Amino acid sequence: MAHLSRQTGTSLSDINIVPFVDVMLVLLVIFMITAPILQSGIEVDVPKTKTVKEIAESRVVVSIDRAQRIYVGDDAVNIHELGNKVHTQMRNSQGEPVYLRCDKTVPFGAFALVVDTLRQSNIQNISVVTEPLDDTPR
Repeated sequence: MAHLSRQTGTSLSDINIVPFVDVMLVLLVIFMITAPILQSGIEVDVPKTKTVKEIAESRVVVSIDRAQRIYVGDDAVNIHELGNKVHTQMRNSQGEPVYLRCDKTVPFGAFALVVDTLRQSNIQNISVVTEPLDDTPR
């Protein structure tokens, strides 16, 4: 019987982690760039004003999109359930503000109805989210 010799040229005992580190660094950069963009998943074109306050802490955000659908965070909500949903997301219902993002094409009546619903639910601290005006001359 013939004997076959199995011979490997070199032993592969070390794993090359350089490609793995390269991929991880690329993913880290991608997440660092996209994280600020993902504030809220609902796309709303908010109005522009001169006075804008930066928000840093975690917050309860109510959004009204162009089709006048209402969202608490990223979840669609019926207007009749709005107060209960906001209260369940709030930690301190007394002083914690609720931020209202409303598309600039939404009629004022729909905006006023959401504000009135929040006030009837005993939420008094409501802040309207806007974007800063561009100071560049046209």
